[in-house]
Amino acid sequence: MLEKTINKYINKSIEAAQAIEELIEVAKKIKEEQKKGKDLGLNDGEKAFYDALADCKEAVDVLGNKELRIIALELWQMIRKNVKTDWTMRENIQAELRLKVKRILKIHGYPPSGQEHAIKLVLDQAHVVAGDLAENQ
Repeated sequence: MLEKTINKYINKSIEAAQAIEELIEVAKKIKEEQKKGKDLGLNDGEKAFYDALADCKEAVDVLGNKELRIIALELWQMIRKNVKTDWTMRENIQAELRLKVKRILKIHGYPPSGQEHAIKLVLDQAHVVAGDLAENQ
């Protein structure tokens, strides 16, 4: 959202005042999401995985927030244990992580119709946090 607003301003499709208004809205949404993460007892990394899982409405309806939180925590721990410095460049490690994510989702009864999308989002989030995780190991 932030990047989109900045690009619109750079491309002169919106004025500075409108860009500021949109940036304020982005800040409000970020604050709401941070509060939601705190309410769920999740740190930013865990919340990213929770959001990836909750992107499937069916999963939210079937499993509920509590179970999605448990899955997100399990995924976070698994990713933390398995992330190596060069994992984003090695296909065999990515395939192994993909299988582990899929296994966790199946164990917890994540709806099959949303599994592929959830796996993609979880691995995308893992790429985002990979640098920080590898540095902290």
